[in-house]
Amino acid sequence: MGPSNAQAFLDQLPIPERAFSDPADYIRLVRTGIPGEVVRQAVQLLGHREMFVRLLHTSSANLSRFYRRKALDPVASEEVLDALRLFAEAERVWGSLDTAGTWLNTPVPALAGERPLDLFDTFEGRQWVREVLRKIEFGEFS
Repeated sequence: MGPSNAQAFLDQLPIPERAFSDPADYIRLVRTGIPGEVVRQAVQLLGHREMFVRLLHTSSANLSRFYRRKALDPVASEEVLDALRLFAEAERVWGSLDTAGTWLNTPVPALAGERPLDLFDTFEGRQWVREVLRKIEFGEFS
């Protein structure tokens, strides 16, 4: 697949256009809750079902229940939105969603040998991955 840029990836999801560029819009969306359809389409687009299972603290069998929700609660909404934003950041740094996906699934020494994707289920884990991506982007290490 491979949208040409991070915004193209996010544009494929039913999320308001300004949600990732305007902090006030992002906060409003978190507070009102994202539709479960966002989760369904993200799983379909990204193919990382188990990451979303861990992120939403549910079972694989129950993930489809999230798809039918009119709005996720604010905590789940923010978890999903932050993870999607991090996917987009990885895509931007690596130049394609496919290359980003390979990196996200590969143990990274700078992350104590963890696969970045395995750290998406906690805020601190996502921050750590984000920090490593920034260092890669600016040539501090690969």
